[in-house]
Amino acid sequence: MALHPVVESVTARIIERSRPSRGAYLAHLEAARVKGVQRGALSCTNLAHGFAAFPVNDKLALKEYKKPSVAIVSSYNDMLSAHQPFERFPAIIKDAVRKVGAVAQFAGGVPAMCDGVTQGQPGMELSLFSRDAIAMGTAVALSHNMFDAALYLGVCDKIVPGLLIGALHFGHLPAVFVPAGPMTSGLSNQDKAKVRQLYAQGKATREELLEGESKSYHGAGTCTFYGTANSNQMLMEVMGLHLPGAAFITPNTPLRDALTAAAAQRAALITAQSDNYLPVGHVVDEKCIVNAVVGLLATGGSTNHTLHLVAIAKAAGVVIDWDDFNELSAIVPMLTRIYPNGDADVNHFHAAGGTGFLIRELLDAGLLHEDVTTILGKGLRAHCAEPFLDGEGVVWRDAPLHSADENVLRTAGAPFAPDGGMVLVKGNLGRAVMKVSAVKPQHRTVEAPALVFNSQEEFMKAYKAGKLDRDFVAVLRFQGPRANGMPELHALTPALANLQDAGRRVALVTDGRMSGASGKVPAAIHVSPEILAGGPLGLVRDGDVIRVDAFTGTLEALVPADVWSARALAQADMSPNHIGMGRELFAMFRSTVSAAEEGATTFSLPSPIPTTVALHDADAIVEDLPGSDEDLLIKKPL
Repeated sequence: MALHPVVESVTARIIERSRPSRGAYLAHLEAARVKGVQRGALSCTNLAHGFAAFPVNDKLALKEYKKPSVAIVSSYNDMLSAHQPFERFPAIIKDAVRKVGAVAQFAGGVPAMCDGVTQGQPGMELSLFSRDAIAMGTAVALSHNMFDAALYLGVCDKIVPGLLIGALHFGHLPAVFVPAGPMTSGLSNQDKAKVRQLYAQGKATREELLEGESKSYHGAGTCTFYGTANSNQMLMEVMGLHLPGAAFITPNTPLRDALTAAAAQRAALITAQSDNYLPVGHVVDEKCIVNAVVGLLATGGSTNHTLHLVAIAKAAGVVIDWDDFNELSAIVPMLTRIYPNGDADVNHFHAAGGTGFLIRELLDAGLLHEDVTTILGKGLRAHCAEPFLDGEGVVWRDAPLHSADENVLRTAGAPFAPDGGMVLVKGNLGRAVMKVSAVKPQHRTVEAPALVFNSQEEFMKAYKAGKLDRDFVAVLRFQGPRANGMPELHALTPALANLQDAGRRVALVTDGRMSGASGKVPAAIHVSPEILAGGPLGLVRDGDVIRVDAFTGTLEALVPADVWSARALAQADMSPNHIGMGRELFAMFRSTVSAAEEGATTFSLPSPIPTTVALHDADAIVEDLPGSDEDLLIKKPL
């Protein structure tokens, strides 16, 4: 199937737009390489520190400068259900790589916070910035320069994007991402949403709410709804950074362990010492990024990735924006119904055909670039497969030709919707993202008076006092990255859903986030620029008529131009949001963060390397090391 002309034109535009920064990035990547194994750039003292505590046989392998060393960078902690399974992975990985003539070291851990725990709490204001902190932690782990490839163990919201951003700043190293898998299905998503709405109405007790939540989130593994965590896993598959079909195999099963071992061995076999060198900076290119956007849209994935994919692309020197998302969304069909866009969870999706089926359908429809490089060293067609156990190892078979459940997964020829359900809205209030895949058509246009709030708490106080039983557009401001770190605003969801169910015309407009759990209420989120960057959302006053229209892409305050231009931006004292729960430590993030549409990042696009700067001079520092003969230090071409 020929590539769809819109996919082709958007890709060409991105390539041209990114030419200076992508060229600079590739130059950085090449400058970071050394001859032979990366640790060949270290002095004897450096190296002795690097393997002092290592087992004797592995230490000997590292001394010889012949066998590749694989880094393990993990987000393990045992509070997060999604990351608790990673406790067992390092031992599996170390044993697996020895079998293919390599060694592995646990290079470092990165923080992993759970948005589910911090929702509506002060800690949520660290959530978005934790992504860049994770990227920094990844860089610290790899800064020892001992490694020839890396395995990245992560699952959830900001963690996988942070790991990938960090990996791309070490883009000369191959990277394989290793998931932990989803927990088994518990209380249905539909029943979970129902008890939340009943609690918001005062018709369910806290004990009943906790019982329902505990039945939903009940064991090891990722939450099973299709939020940011599972969107991450889908994207790692479509970007070719996972082994095929690895995303949605449940934890602590023989197949999960076999996939972990296979991923470790794959990383060891694609280093610069092999004949199949696959640095992650070459795997993640413009076409790979476009594939990621298409995969996100085709599955109704998390709106958080309108930030994260921009940031990931930026780390690789690729420049994308919301116009690219919007243009692709218009032609990418919706092939899945996974909660909150349907009743099924990711386990149902996997059973219906999973990622291999999805990727094949999109390839056959001309919506994905097949001519990309993945960790398999092949085009994306090789990922149209699903894994099975064969003894203690893994084999792959072609993805099924037919969906096992067309209520969950469909072909590109018979989709749930003709578009990706994510639209750009813009007007005199700025630019914002709307996820409408779960919003019924009759709710996608709202024109109503504004009610302005500066916090979720203000909104909920008004709701509980019975003051919101009316048509209105909730304008929740001062929730952007500069203001308070751009927290997710899910405390509003049950209340707004109740009002909509009661027949009220309601919508939300905010410079904050709603993420992958964005549901049936229309919400224009990530409004950019935010007020603290001069954004016009600060000009809205109570009673202004606001029009939010997903069909026409409109986000307007219907206020006379002379009245609008005469207003001053609203002010708010944000100091209470800048201290406590560690928030004071993140002041530098708030002061330097870019706009939401630029990824809300604290780092810049790659710039050219000064010609006088050399990152490595291996020949000058390895002459005293054993095994540093020229034949062991040959630089392999890309």
